[in-house]
Amino acid sequence: MLSLIWPWALALAPLPIIYRWRRKPAETNIRALRAPMLTAAASGEQVSLKATTWRNRLLLILLSLCWLSALLAIARPVYIGDPVALPTEGRDILIAVDISGSMEREDMVIRGKTVNRLMAVKSVVGDFVIKRAGDRLGLVLFGEKAYLQTPLTFDRETMESLLLEAQIGFAGNGTAIGDAIGLSVKRLQDRPQDHRILILMTDGSNNTGALNPEEAANLARRAKVKIYTIGIGAERQEQRGLFGRTIVNPSADLDEKTLTTIAQATGGQYFRARDPQELASIYERLNQLEPIEQDAETIRPIVSLFHWPLGLAFCLSLIVFMTSQRKGEVG
Repeated sequence: MLSLIWPWALALAPLPIIYRWRRKPAETNIRALRAPMLTAAASGEQVSLKATTWRNRLLLILLSLCWLSALLAIARPVYIGDPVALPTEGRDILIAVDISGSMEREDMVIRGKTVNRLMAVKSVVGDFVIKRAGDRLGLVLFGEKAYLQTPLTFDRETMESLLLEAQIGFAGNGTAIGDAIGLSVKRLQDRPQDHRILILMTDGSNNTGALNPEEAANLARRAKVKIYTIGIGAERQEQRGLFGRTIVNPSADLDEKTLTTIAQATGGQYFRARDPQELASIYERLNQLEPIEQDAETIRPIVSLFHWPLGLAFCLSLIVFMTSQRKGEVG
């Protein structure tokens, strides 16, 4: 169905006619000039006048069409499609991803190539997001600060794109786990009860922020937000030093005790992901979450069409310009 967002713009269509009617022609006191020698060329002048009159009419038509096309573009024509039903079952899931400086540590291997922890998260979580048809998904990124990158939405492709665009250090180098949980609870508390879900991934411990993780977990429990926590990072990594190769634990800063406490307090579960394969298996388990029924929703897609009459007005203005130039050359 075609519609106009600003139909009142078409009321301006008679404006050029009103202007021409109201405008007073300039008074002239030029005496007539007789040229008897040109009488012989009278017939030729009549032909020229006819050509000029035809060209003027053409210009008037083109200018009128150009004006109407411009007004139609201003009126903002749109095409409103048929109603599309959104899924009536699904979950409300926020995914909180740690993007602090420690996520830059390269202790994950994907297809034989060593990558940092955030790259491994993007690879696995991106696939998880695309598969969650019918769910409302949102993205929270946190470091020293926590912020909502994507509100709850059915648009999985956009959320995946925003996840892939996340960069280490954008939210600072600290790890504000409590603030990330608090922000997530605030965004989920208005959603249907019993199945408000937060999946939180980090490779460290809470070392900054206004809210400590235990307080945040209590807020989540009272708001009936279930939290699944995932600890990211390998437990063994070989490093080269002055005295040869040594084995270190790159996840020494991971606070598994606090992450377990958060999950248990909210009815969730703590998972440990030492490599991308374990992380993928964790998300396969998370895919088993029970769906909930939600109120049926429909949308009507809207396609903007203003660029078509605007383009027509531009083309007509070019034709008017070229016709006027040609008239000047002939004259």
